[in-house]
Amino acid sequence: MPEENVQKMPPKQPDPDSQARTMAMLCHLSALSGYLVPLGNIIGPLVVWLINKDRFPLVEAEGKKALNFHISMIIYTLVSIVLCFLLIGFVLLAAIGIFVLIMIIVASVKTSNGEEFNYPLAIKFLK
Repeated sequence: MPEENVQKMPPKQPDPDSQARTMAMLCHLSALSGYLVPLGNIIGPLVVWLINKDRFPLVEAEGKKALNFHISMIIYTLVSIVLCFLLIGFVLLAAIGIFVLIMIIVASVKTSNGEEFNYPLAIKFLK
């Protein structure tokens, strides 16, 4: 078959805005590693944030939000563990677990769509 004069297109460069949204979404999703690794919910977002914060301003902001939220949830979990002696802690632990999972998913979806999301109940440690 004779080769036609087909002009080859240069490889498509990824959109920087798309890359920023993907890395910001990864900041939120990496917190799911906390279900497999102790303190993975802090280490995952921290690693993604530290690697990408200088390249993408969006990752700088979203990484701080994710870290603030998960540090806050650790504090709430520790308080709930103490409250287990009063039996209410068991209910709070279950509620926190479900709440964290839902918030990670919501934050990831909103960030990937380019929408702003602020975690509820997050204490601002990093500003």
